[in-house]
Amino acid sequence: MIPRLLTVAAIGASAIVLVGAAQPHPNPQPPAHANGHAYAYGHSKSKAEGVTAKLETPALWDADDADADDPAIWVDEDDAENSLVITTAKEAGMNVYDLEGQLVQHIDPKPAPREDDAPGRYNNVDLIHGFELDGDEVDLAVVSDKGMDDLGIFVIDDGELVEVTAPGAGRIFSASQEEVNEEHTAYGLAAWQDDDGAYALVSRNSETEVALLELSDKGDGTIGWDVVRELALPAEFAMPDGSTWTTCDDPGQYAQVEGIAVDEESGTAYLGQELVGIWKVDADLTGEAELVDTAIEFGLPGAYDAELDECVYGENPGFGGDVLRTDIEGLTIYETDEGEGYLLASSQGDDSFAVYEIEDDNAYVGSFRTSDGVVDSTQHSDGADVVNVSLPGFDGGLLVLQDGDNTPEGSDEESTNFKYLAWEDVAENSGLDLDIAD
Repeated sequence: MIPRLLTVAAIGASAIVLVGAAQPHPNPQPPAHANGHAYAYGHSKSKAEGVTAKLETPALWDADDADADDPAIWVDEDDAENSLVITTAKEAGMNVYDLEGQLVQHIDPKPAPREDDAPGRYNNVDLIHGFELDGDEVDLAVVSDKGMDDLGIFVIDDGELVEVTAPGAGRIFSASQEEVNEEHTAYGLAAWQDDDGAYALVSRNSETEVALLELSDKGDGTIGWDVVRELALPAEFAMPDGSTWTTCDDPGQYAQVEGIAVDEESGTAYLGQELVGIWKVDADLTGEAELVDTAIEFGLPGAYDAELDECVYGENPGFGGDVLRTDIEGLTIYETDEGEGYLLASSQGDDSFAVYEIEDDNAYVGSFRTSDGVVDSTQHSDGADVVNVSLPGFDGGLLVLQDGDNTPEGSDEESTNFKYLAWEDVAENSGLDLDIAD
């Protein structure tokens, strides 16, 4: 019988280890400089002046309750020019763009079930290729719906998304609509398919849990899912000085995961616990959970101040890494060869992207930032996706980054959008000497 919930402690006393650490501990105790690298905060800034986007999507405005969040790149194998960038816009639904950044389809969010209930809110999106539905192989766009605590599943048919979510497929984390309204619901997402089936990893907003879902053809042209198991990452950590540390947030909110990436070749999942660091674990949520790197703010003491309605922090004791500035968000993988490539992670606190190898001990390669060019640079990036095949105008592959602080000239209003970069530009102009897939 498969256990419904796996806490880290349940997996075993040595379940949490820092990659390269000599002594596993039931709560991670990272050194001051995770991975032993010598890169200082901001080290890569001068090396990224040539990393610029080729184009951007239209601005989404806060005033319209539209907020760009996460992209997924669908490659049309028959005609690369018809490839799509499928994106989420939270309460504004989903937007689909072509390779020129032009909107080709908009999908509205689901309406609230009742007047006082939360409406739909599409948060993260990923793809599954070659899913067998009604005897045909189709490509799917799978999206987490934070407002409904479920998934939206769409077939990509002749360049258009058509929803095939099974009616009444069920909520993921909540037992009732009242719990859904509390918004401890589906959040981050990654999806993939292997020889055993099609799966999605879905994280929980304001909690440390991540759920493994198996997708299935319901036999009527729709797709549903079953929750296989859940993994609860730690909310408390033992520090080298003997103290216990937990992240500071609003009352009742814990160190959630949003960015998730799955290396299908090795069956490894990377989980970005926003205020903690990057974990790696078997994609089926079994085995040992290891910390690849921790945030600079890991161990930073803080207490919630009710009068200020914010956390008040003390001095950083230096227990964390020296690369990632919270929040740690969009994760994506660029494959260069079988079993080789790079994990990219958005370091929101300094507008940079950290690069790690996906093989062995996930050695830190370096970081880069984007800079102003034909379009403005990227700040506070939430989501990212990359493909390793050249597309028209994007040699070496396409990297799409969410821009959390889009600044169109002449406007003081807040907006977000997505930036398109050629991987060849990143590889050659980041100063990191990155490889390009053959």
